[in-house]
Amino acid sequence: MTTATIPVKGMTCDGCVNAVTKALKGVQGVQEANVDLAGQKATVTFDDTKTSVEALKEAVEEAGYDTD
Repeated sequence: MTTATIPVKGMTCDGCVNAVTKALKGVQGVQEANVDLAGQKATVTFDDTKTSVEALKEAVEEAGYDTD
């Protein structure tokens, strides 16, 4: 398993946290996703044979948030 921290910009409330968490957990290979509203980041544990950091960022962006 690999753990990566991804910046997530644009979150303003717990609803945003839930949306990002759901988007990340919907990616195949993701075991755990912890989204930090105050820190504007997500720490994700995933199987790097099934997905990549780029795919995780894409899922966050598709949910409507920035990852830069």
